[in-house]
Amino acid sequence: MSILLIISKYAIPFVVGYIVLYGIYKKVSVYDIFVEGVKDGFKIVVDIAPTLVGLLMAVGILRTSGLLDCICVIFSPITNFFGIPTQLVPVSLVKMFSSSAATGMTLDIFKTYGPDSFLGNTISIMMSSTETIFYTMSVYFLSIGITKTRWVLPATLICTLIGFIMSIILGGLM
Repeated sequence: MSILLIISKYAIPFVVGYIVLYGIYKKVSVYDIFVEGVKDGFKIVVDIAPTLVGLLMAVGILRTSGLLDCICVIFSPITNFFGIPTQLVPVSLVKMFSSSAATGMTLDIFKTYGPDSFLGNTISIMMSSTETIFYTMSVYFLSIGITKTRWVLPATLICTLIGFIMSIILGGLM
């Protein structure tokens, strides 16, 4: 275990040092290239900022309006039939839009039920096996100008559903 700690402690400084030394060896102005990269990064941030603000506001409105609780009530017959805890439904819906909001909801589940409970194990697996679909699609596709997504959304929704189902199965086995 101590070897992993040593490697992780020195990995990033080693990579940065290697890049700088390689740039010097190739007679490239490393600093100027770095500054150009930062400028490009700021342009991307300015382009995607409205999308990020819109997504964060939408998730905040969903959480505070009580709509997620209504969705839980609506889906409770289905979730009860399949033995799915209704507490997982709002987290799985919010996770598709915002990982940080879903993390906050996960911490609420940890406080209420404990991290080692069935819900705690299941939500931990679910958070690590699903993706923020709409956030990722809007940010990355917008930043490089992709407008035709065709099968990306259906495929990611299916994969997220599979991750949700498998997290329940694996959480039950723990």
